[in-house]
Order: sequence, then C-alpha cells, then structure tokens
Amino acid sequence: MTPAARVQTAIELLDAIIDAARRKGAPADRILAEWFRTNRFAGSKDRRAIRELVYRAIRACGPVPETGRSALLLLAQTDPALAPLFDGSNYGPPPIGSNETPAAGGVAPDWLVERLERSAVAGAEAEALLGRAPLDIRVNTLKAERATLELPEPGEPTAAPQGLRVATGTAVEQWEQWAEGLIEVQDTGSQLACLALAAQPGETVVDLCAGGGGKTLALAAAMDNQGRLIAADTDRNRLSRLAPRAERAGASLIETRLLDPGAEMAALGDLAGRADAVLVDAPCSGTGTWRRNPEARWRLDEGELARLTQLQAHILDLAVGLLRPGGRLVYVTCSLLDAEGAAQFEALLARHPSLAAHELALPLGRERGKGTRLTPFHDGTDGFFIACAALA
Repeated sequence: MTPAARVQTAIELLDAIIDAARRKGAPADRILAEWFRTNRFAGSKDRRAIRELVYRAIRACGPVPETGRSALLLLAQTDPALAPLFDGSNYGPPPIGSNETPAAGGVAPDWLVERLERSAVAGAEAEALLGRAPLDIRVNTLKAERATLELPEPGEPTAAPQGLRVATGTAVEQWEQWAEGLIEVQDTGSQLACLALAAQPGETVVDLCAGGGGKTLALAAAMDNQGRLIAADTDRNRLSRLAPRAERAGASLIETRLLDPGAEMAALGDLAGRADAVLVDAPCSGTGTWRRNPEARWRLDEGELARLTQLQAHILDLAVGLLRPGGRLVYVTCSLLDAEGAAQFEALLARHPSLAAHELALPLGRERGKGTRLTPFHDGTDGFFIACAALA
C-alpha cells in the first residue's frame, strides 16, 4: 500500500469506529482485527502503520469527531508528513480543502473533562490517561516464583510482589511459560487490588464480578489452592473463559456461579453471612484504562455513568450480605471519577453502619477519600480506586 492509501484506509476505519462508538457497537480493536482479517493484501508494515494512525487519531480527539477525515486532519496539524498524503491519488484521500475543519482535540468530551477535574484529575494527570500502557505480567506462585523464573526476555520487577514489566508489544502469550501457566498478563494496579483483599489459604472468598477471571486467578495463587474461591458474574460468555485459564494456571479451588441480574442471591444464598472476604471489581466507566481503550471516552455519556453508579451500589450491597462478622470487603473500580470511587465507597459506609473502613498499606497509590487511588501519571499503572471495609 502507498502511504496515501494507508491514510485513506485509516480514515475509513475511523469512520467505522466513530459510528460504533455512537451506537455502543464493536470496540476499535475488534473493528481493526476484522478489517485486517478480510483484507489480506495489507502487509505487516501496512497493518502496523494503519493501526498507529488510527490510535494516534483516537487519542488526539477529545470529543467524538464528526468523521475519520476530520480526525486525521487534526493529526496533520502537528505532523508535517501527513498533509502531503492528502493528494487525491489512486486509493488516497482527496486534497485538503481550504474550508475543512479538523476535529477538536483534548482529553475527553467537555462534560467528562469537567467530571475529571472535579475528581482532581487535570493537567498532566489527565493527559497521562491517553499515553501508552505498559505490559505487565504476574508470576503464578502456584507454579513459579518471580525470583527464580527464567523468561525469554527479562522483565523489570514492579511494586506488586510477583509483578514484572516487559517491553510493550512483547508476544508474551507465545512464550512457553505462558502456555504452561507460569505467568499471566495483568496490570500491576490490578495485582495490587488483589493484594488489598489479603486472601488467605483456607478462607471462603468471593470474587463477585469475576468476568474472565484475571483477579480470580491471582486470588487462587494467594490462597495456595486451599479453601473456597467462588467466581461469580452475570456474563456467561466472560465467565466461561475462566475454566480453561484456571486449568492452565493449576487453580483447582475455583467454583463458578452464573448470576441472574436482579436476582443474584438465588445463586449466592448459601454463601450469605459466610464469606471471609469479598472482592467487588465493579463494572465502571473505565476512565483508568483509556491508555488501552482510548475510544471508550467517546462511548460514555451521563446517562450511562448514572446507570453504572447505581449498579455499583447494588453490587456492593449484595457483597455486604455475603460477609460473616469480621469479614472484609474490597471495592475496586478502574475509574478515576469520584462518583464511582471515593463517593461510592462513602455512600456504602453510610448505608451500612456496621462496616468500618480499613486503611490500606499498598506500595503504590495516594489517599483518596477513605481509599487509595492509583493513576498512570503517579504510579505507572492503570487507574484504580481501591478501598477496604470490615463488617463488625
């Protein structure tokens, strides 16, 4: 493909991504993967260049751009190599018109920027949300130890006890160590969220929003395969991915429970008042993960944020009902908005006077309300709010 053809292809893919964001359709990575699958004429260098253009444009645009072309015009304002590629050649984009308006730049849509600022996320702190995410792995202590594990490429130890950071783009999932379950891909912040629960061998632990089970596997390792570990979720497809992952990791204590939204206790009733610890990794806006999914900020609106905060409160109330006296709850959200973090946790404590907040002693993060907040800017992790409470 010519450089101009790559630009035109990026424009067309951005059009599809913009449309999908407005309709809450497929994410950008899936749209790109499908295009690459069905257009085999694009070589590896073409695919790499197109992907780079698309994600640079997504990161550059604050509000949702009108078109993919306007997004690329915004990039062309700061990249002198781009404008000449709007040359009208075969398979290339038409020349830039004198009256064409580039898309608006920024961190996010205006309403969301304002919400972030109210949550003390502004300036360099906010801009860091759109950087490039690192690639972290967790050494699975059911099978290995960080101090002695040999890998094809060396990793730098992170603040997590079994965390390693390797070069972004490393094909970790092609390593023999991954295939044998010695390592898992997991952001350091996510590893620290699991550490906050302090799951112990022999306990009854519930991962109430387990999803595909990344945190569940970390909890299984912390428990050394001793006790009960229940992974629950309302999403059958995501929960179904846990079994093969658990087998590969050698995590044999995990039980799965598929929940019916609004009637969750039908599947959890036998655990009421019996759990030593409950992890609530609640569905959220994902503002702390924009480095990995930058178009997610185009999908969020105030109605969706309100729905998510209501759902978080519902799940937290469920979690309290599972705790035994003295049991502990850890609330985790990969959002930096106070509405989903510090304020949500404060509201939980107000609804349940029998809960008492516990201070966390994590190696990263700063105090936010009655919890701890990790951010890409300060901690080099995904953004998280983490808080712990115990039942009297």
